[in-house]
Amino acid sequence: MNTKLPDAPLPSVPPKDKLYVAAKSSEPDIAEFASESVIIFDVEGAVHYWNPASEALYGWPALTMIGRGIGHLSTRSENEREHWRMLLQEGGWQGVVSRRTPSGIHIAVDIRQYVRYAQDGTPRDVIEYGRQSLNEGAVAGADWHIPDRLMAASWEIDVSDAAALIAEIARLREAGGIDERDMNALHHKLVKAARIVNVNERTMRLVGGNRGRDLMIGQPVAGFWPLESRVAVAGLIVDAMTGQTEGATYRRQMPSDGILRDPLVTVWRAEEPGRIYVAVNGAVDDDRSYVYLRASEARYRKLVHHMPVALWQVDASHMGRIYNDIRETGVTDFGAYLDEHPELIELAATTVQITDVNRAAVQLLGGTSALDLMRPVGYLFTISRHSLRNVMIGRFNGQADHSEVTKVQTFDGRVLDVRMSVTYPKVLAELDVTIFSFEDVTERLSMEAEIRQLQADFTHAARISTLGELTTSIAHEINQPLAAIVTNAETSLRWLSRDDPNVEKVKALTTRIAASGRRASDIVQHIRGMASKRQPERSAIDLNEIVQESLIFIRHEIESQSIAITTNLARSLPETMGDRIQLQQVVVNLLINSVQAVEAQAKGKREICIGTQLTEDGALAFTLRDTGPGIRPDDLDRIFEGFFTTKEAGMGIGLAICQSIIAEHGGSITASNHAGGGAEFRFVIPVEAPDGSA
Repeated sequence: MNTKLPDAPLPSVPPKDKLYVAAKSSEPDIAEFASESVIIFDVEGAVHYWNPASEALYGWPALTMIGRGIGHLSTRSENEREHWRMLLQEGGWQGVVSRRTPSGIHIAVDIRQYVRYAQDGTPRDVIEYGRQSLNEGAVAGADWHIPDRLMAASWEIDVSDAAALIAEIARLREAGGIDERDMNALHHKLVKAARIVNVNERTMRLVGGNRGRDLMIGQPVAGFWPLESRVAVAGLIVDAMTGQTEGATYRRQMPSDGILRDPLVTVWRAEEPGRIYVAVNGAVDDDRSYVYLRASEARYRKLVHHMPVALWQVDASHMGRIYNDIRETGVTDFGAYLDEHPELIELAATTVQITDVNRAAVQLLGGTSALDLMRPVGYLFTISRHSLRNVMIGRFNGQADHSEVTKVQTFDGRVLDVRMSVTYPKVLAELDVTIFSFEDVTERLSMEAEIRQLQADFTHAARISTLGELTTSIAHEINQPLAAIVTNAETSLRWLSRDDPNVEKVKALTTRIAASGRRASDIVQHIRGMASKRQPERSAIDLNEIVQESLIFIRHEIESQSIAITTNLARSLPETMGDRIQLQQVVVNLLINSVQAVEAQAKGKREICIGTQLTEDGALAFTLRDTGPGIRPDDLDRIFEGFFTTKEAGMGIGLAICQSIIAEHGGSITASNHAGGGAEFRFVIPVEAPDGSA
């Protein structure tokens, strides 16, 4: 609207004692806190500045007046034209004017206007001070303070995309008879279709959460409007867009919604087609809320920005709404749904916006400022989209948090191992804040790999040491099949050298030779396995087979010492995942210790009892008991310590390695003295199915 009043002569030379301005953008910020209305408009009448006191005095939110003509508030009377002429001629004017409020009521206002001039002497703009005329019943000093509660939460909303929906609602209203629930559904749909064009600061504070104006613009109104009053505001939008009266306002008192007490919502059409203005007046339940909220936010931001852990604050609210829609279709296995709709992962990667990051996050990725990281989350999952998929599944399933080790690429191309932790909103509301934390574990994983390598080397050295102790037994085990082979071969030759060779006998002997050869080969393979230097390999194993294979290594030792072996191996034990060679090493070590203990016993029963069983908890247990002297009570607590030994030539690493191996298999090992005499060792490992389930 052009509010320039006609035929007003502009002075070519500025009068004395007039105001001069050096720049158009020099409006004082202090006017924001003035109790008097302060308005700045150009010589064409277009408003450039509208302070909070103007909003309180006239009722028009600043959002609706910036860029609009000041004449929108006045009638174009002859008095107004004369007033404008005098202002431009004299450079100042003071008097009472009549101004129109959004509800159409006219109020008398005492104003003072001053023309400001540019350096070339031409009028630049007008600054106006005003307050309600005391003749109109205003109380002097009553508006000294313009509290926040008098300010409206202002919205400019684009409903052009909902034109057909608005027309449909209006038609159904007129026709009547539509079910209330169906009508409410249309109203909710309208609020979702309406897009935010602009909001003022109070709106941002009330419903914007941690997001700024830029992140609210373009979003559906439904994302920020309380659910309880969406039907009502949608109704007002329909009233405003279908009303026949130009400039009419439509208002409604809403029930308190936990944000404002008795909020009053006013809606009217904007001059631009397809747009409306919405003003919400009302006091917060506790005027101190803003103070406390701001203090709390300040503490929160200070804490977050100084945290040593890299943190990302993410706005995934629109994905939450998509999840709700998918859930309503009956989808429960969201992982399978994502497999069929991978485009949803890309949608999240490109639209879920990061709204804040701390300094540690900038340092982690090598950014120059937080702005480098304030974009959609996709760059965090460049290497592992699967991790983003896991995050989405966690949110869909309503988990409180999610954590996994993944990889992230820095801005300079480095790839870091990170532990990613995601904390989801506690309540699945539409306004949510999801927190991502990334901890750089690259160095830790590298150290753990080195430690695992050292442990493997140490374990390998212990196996070699054990094999060295079993040289006699191993040689005996191998010599037995070799001797049988030689004997059977010589016998076969004799049978063949006869005048009438006994072929059937030779066949039988040759079969024995082959069997002895396979046995010798098996023994060699077992020894090679024990002696090989290799990384632990987890595969399906049978505990009873491991025990039986271990007995091969020390059978000669047992027999040469006249030690009786009693076995009680449980049948039908389940397989578990584990390293065969490492578990053999444990059993062999325990057997060697028992043999040596029994061997040192000059008198008494010489026996070793071994057994396996399934515990009540469903774990696999191996028990070994000997008839040796047992373990000294003082040594029981130290028996598994590294380099602790009671043997003169012992290194003290065998049992320590046994404990380490069992621990790696998720189990435990214990040592005790049996009530009937001798030592007893027992280890338990959980049953892990080949698919990884326990």
